Amino acid sequence: MEKKRFWYLIGIGVVILFFFIFISNVISVGERLRDIHEYVEYGFYGLSVILLYVLIINPLRVILFAPAFSIDALLDDSKKYRLYKDAAKILLTNDKLTEEDKTLIRDNMKDKEKLKESLATVFNTTIKDEMNKLIIKNSETVLVSTALSQNGNLDMLSVIAINLKMIKEIVQLSGFRPTYPNLAKLSLNVLVTSIIAEGIEELEVSELLPSKISETMTDLPFIKTISSSILGGIANGMLTCRVGVVTRTYLFRDNKLLDKKQIRRLAYKESIKMMPIIIAGGLAVFPKGVASVFGKPFKKRAKKAKGEENA
Repeated sequence: MEKKRFWYLIGIGVVILFFFIFISNVISVGERLRDIHEYVEYGFYGLSVILLYVLIINPLRVILFAPAFSIDALLDDSKKYRLYKDAAKILLTNDKLTEEDKTLIRDNMKDKEKLKESLATVFNTTIKDEMNKLIIKNSETVLVSTALSQNGNLDMLSVIAINLKMIKEIVQLSGFRPTYPNLAKLSLNVLVTSIIAEGIEELEVSELLPSKISETMTDLPFIKTISSSILGGIANGMLTCRVGVVTRTYLFRDNKLLDKKQIRRLAYKESIKMMPIIIAGGLAVFPKGVASVFGKPFKKRAKKAKGEENA
């Protein structure tokens, strides 16, 4: 109980910190806009309130009020069976499930063990694959947006907003949220990811590269700027992928349809498989020459990973 209370406090603290970060950035920009005209400042504040609701408050509302599919080991069989049936009814309303998935669930509604196996099958195939698509899409968005942006504060806010959106979409797709302690841990992951996104802008990429490449980048500032931005975007995309995989892991761990060893192996394997796809897909929006330099090592792996998904 003490451990749960600790994570509740952490979660509440992180949410409050998110709001303070957002408000401090809004006030900072608003004060600059006041030099143009006070009505421009007021208009910006009004727009910020709308964005705060759309990008932060509404995703949080959807996540927090979704049902949890958490199986307690201490529950007796009849209560577990009831939870499985409730979960099955929610999944049957999911339009992402194939007719085969729905038939599999319906046919096994009257047998607890078979229903559990059916739910595990659906979660480990259709639901997992759809979650992976969401994780890849949002990670690519973070990669592109933070690579194009040259502002650390903007990077931090966009990472927070996109990560929240991704978690909301994963929750809506599965029909369930992680337990509140796990949501608190997840909020800490998002906070750390956003802080790293802000700090990456200050990182001197040339210092991390071999001396000859570093000298070339110093002689060509334009190349140095592009390289730093793209490598920063890739790092942020990878961190967002990790948040998505952790979200999925918590959902799978809570419902206990798979054992912990299976979940760990699945999370590691899937994240490794997704990384080349995210990098290759994210770099596709950049000029061909630039994208080919950074994306070449990942293109073959991305094609192989996509081929394995379609197989």
